[in-house]
Amino acid sequence: MALLKAFRGLRPPKEIVKELASRPYDVLNSDEARIEAKGNPYSLLHIIKPEIDFPGGMDCHSQPIYDKAKENFDLFREKGWLVQDPNDYLYIYAQTMNGKTQYGIVGCAGVEDYMNGIIKKHELTRKDKEEDRMKHVRITNANMEPVFFTYPAVPEIDEIVARIVKTEAPEYDFVAADGVGHHFWVIKDETVIRKILDLFTKIPYTYVADGHHRTAAAALVGNEKKHNNPNHNGTEEYNYFLAVHFPDNQLSIIDYNRVVKDLNGLTSAEFLEKLSVNFVIEEKGIAIYKPDRLHNFSLYLDGTWYSLTAKPGTFSDSDPIGVLDVTILSRLVLGQILNIKDLRTSTRIDFVGGIRGLSELSKRVDSGEMRAAIALFPVSMKQLIDIADSGNIMPPKTTWFEPKLRSGLVVHALE
Repeated sequence: MALLKAFRGLRPPKEIVKELASRPYDVLNSDEARIEAKGNPYSLLHIIKPEIDFPGGMDCHSQPIYDKAKENFDLFREKGWLVQDPNDYLYIYAQTMNGKTQYGIVGCAGVEDYMNGIIKKHELTRKDKEEDRMKHVRITNANMEPVFFTYPAVPEIDEIVARIVKTEAPEYDFVAADGVGHHFWVIKDETVIRKILDLFTKIPYTYVADGHHRTAAAALVGNEKKHNNPNHNGTEEYNYFLAVHFPDNQLSIIDYNRVVKDLNGLTSAEFLEKLSVNFVIEEKGIAIYKPDRLHNFSLYLDGTWYSLTAKPGTFSDSDPIGVLDVTILSRLVLGQILNIKDLRTSTRIDFVGGIRGLSELSKRVDSGEMRAAIALFPVSMKQLIDIADSGNIMPPKTTWFEPKLRSGLVVHALE
């Protein structure tokens, strides 16, 4: 059964929370982070992307960069920009985008739950990215950023959350530059905390929605600390890591699309002819065409949009991986026609989150940077959970969750 733990969070004063809270480390590059944090000493980017405090061109994985993360974290605490709560609390973190609000419980997940498969994942992680975040956790001795989890919705938990947000004013309440609202409550009532923790013990599994590398890094460092401590007793704070748990019925996954640099030596006509073997093709004209159902794709080529629908027999509904549109696309188009075999390493393909809109696809093709673009219908939460439950792994770049969690609303110290 899933573990949830209350903890003494490190949090910013209300007056600076909007300036301190930042986008996650992995959604912007170093140059973008420098621009975003310019003139803002409070930005958490000084800790989670500390290379911004060095001249450009420096190796982001060099020891001085990690040392700077520790130095800046210590500075934030000394200046009172991150202050530790006096007792173990749970928190509610809500996000509002496009008129829809989703409510998550902020608490600590268990390292043992990750190691034992109680926390389920649907993506593979890369060792280099794991090690980068592991070094960051080791040197700061903290989980600076939460991971994004989901769980099968529990009506009693929903009722508790609804009552709190209706009757209590949020501790933090602001709208970020991207228009997303962020709302944060501190749950201090011990009776309420105990009730939520007890309800969580009835949840068989939780699922990593977003942040697989941060999850792996946090759990692996906690496991390291366990094995390196001869007096380990299981109550140490390093046995837990920071997570926001959202009920599955409040979340939605948006599309994650592909752009390719070439057609593997084919002309446009030859490419369309090869596609027609496994897809029903309909020309849609110059207006953007968005896929409207599973196994339906849109193709942008030579200024024209096309609908591609996978023909019966090209996939199996009984195969949880094979039935995914990303698998159908990878197998029948990217691999079979374009000879793009490894999506993790190929330089001939790039990925575009649906949050940018399909106009971003046509823009990149029309600019000459890319030759063609293919958009997919988004994966469902049910598909994600079914795949995680079956022990399978989704292909790379399958899911895209929005809105992203802001980092810095609360931090978890490992001691």
